[in-house]
Amino acid sequence: MHALDILGDPVRRRIVELLADGERSAGAIGEVVQREFGISQPAVSQHLRVLRDAGFATVRADGTRRLYAVDPAPLQAADAWFDPFRRFWQPALDALGTELARGRRERRLRDEQPARGKPRRDDEKDAAASPDLDGTTEENSHG
Repeated sequence: MHALDILGDPVRRRIVELLADGERSAGAIGEVVQREFGISQPAVSQHLRVLRDAGFATVRADGTRRLYAVDPAPLQAADAWFDPFRRFWQPALDALGTELARGRRERRLRDEQPARGKPRRDDEKDAAASPDLDGTTEENSHG
């Protein structure tokens, strides 16, 4: 069975997403999937079996619990299948990455250097509490 056949089902995709965060018990997976999709525990077990049989998940016994983990090999095969199609979305993702980096750089530069003629926030607090020429503070003279 092709990886896209397996991952084409939203329940199985969600299970793989859960397993991407690390090993989980069948019960923990069942709780999330039952709540989100409104399916029975036996239906969740069937999806876990499909993932296991197709090689997307591994299972190991821990006492009475069954712990599932993602197996990256089929995902790597699916990733390789997408290679010829990356040219359709990769330029847009690269451009997005450039814009995000530009925004981070601009924020960093803005935060590192105060604007000309404007004190930094810490300096504004110091200036607000400093005495005026008549000996009062700006805070006291306004209120």
